[in-house]
Amino acid sequence: MTTVTQPLILAVDDEASNLQLLRQILQDHYRLRFAKDGPRALELAREEVPDLILLDVMMPGMSGYEVCAALKADPALAAVPVIFVTALNDTSDEVEGFEAGAVDYITKPVSPPIVRARVRTHLSLVRMEELRASRLEIVQRLGLAAEYKDNETGLHVIRMSHFARILGLAAGMTEAEADDLLHAAPMHDVGKIGIPDRVLLKPGPLDPDEWKIMQSHAHIGAEIIGQHDHGVLALARNIALSHHEKWDGSGYPNGLAGKDIPLEGRICAIADVFDALTSIRPYKKAWTEAEALDFLVKQKGKHFDPELIDLFLAQMPAIRAIRERWAEQDVEAAPERAAA
Repeated sequence: MTTVTQPLILAVDDEASNLQLLRQILQDHYRLRFAKDGPRALELAREEVPDLILLDVMMPGMSGYEVCAALKADPALAAVPVIFVTALNDTSDEVEGFEAGAVDYITKPVSPPIVRARVRTHLSLVRMEELRASRLEIVQRLGLAAEYKDNETGLHVIRMSHFARILGLAAGMTEAEADDLLHAAPMHDVGKIGIPDRVLLKPGPLDPDEWKIMQSHAHIGAEIIGQHDHGVLALARNIALSHHEKWDGSGYPNGLAGKDIPLEGRICAIADVFDALTSIRPYKKAWTEAEALDFLVKQKGKHFDPELIDLFLAQMPAIRAIRERWAEQDVEAAPERAAA
């Protein structure tokens, strides 16, 4: 049977009696390591990255503030939460501690219930952040899995997601909202997992029955993602359902028009089509940037939100930088068919 490893806490204090007290308070629920000075603390942290560090401020040689600064300067250790445990209790001392990168401040003499509560709280926050990161990774990987059925490298979802983030910011989204869009956009075509290869990879025009099957990927994607009240997955579901809708109401699956189409869907429609047009696919040659932009402009008020097209055009330097960073080698194109 696999056992769950207890979180590792590194306690740093030049007074042995203080370390002994922390041992008594925490040893029943955590693995503990101890250091009596800053250099040793950094050495132990690099040997095995702790889940949390309890750090004294006033130590000979290297102060706790200096240790914290060194931790935050090391990419491998920068995310480890640091709680200062110190006899300093002036407001200015707390401010200096937080400015150094600490997440909390406990004054001596310590109260065992407070120490346990603060440690438990900050370890819970670490776990929540790890869970959030894992969920985002799953979302992105599932998006890439769908793209690998339709594109040898899967770089399309990376490029169009970054295009969407850039356009979202230009449209007034906050940094947090644009980041959610970046993480949700890779799921836009996840429903293609459910499309038969004979349709998805057909090297030529689709007949009416095949086109109907292809269009079903929007609903399939929504079903795969599922119903969510909020967050990245709710955003991803909206994108899967709406990124093939058109401004004039002629899109699918629901024939939405204008601003009845969610903003995230309107944004991803532009990002998706631009990258699809400028990328070589098994069924089409790559268009030049000029040709793709001309198409976007001609489709203002038809396929695309006119205001968003103008914003997209204004962001072309940033768009080009993404294309260069995530470029892929050309593959041989087969006879063209309409983009899905």
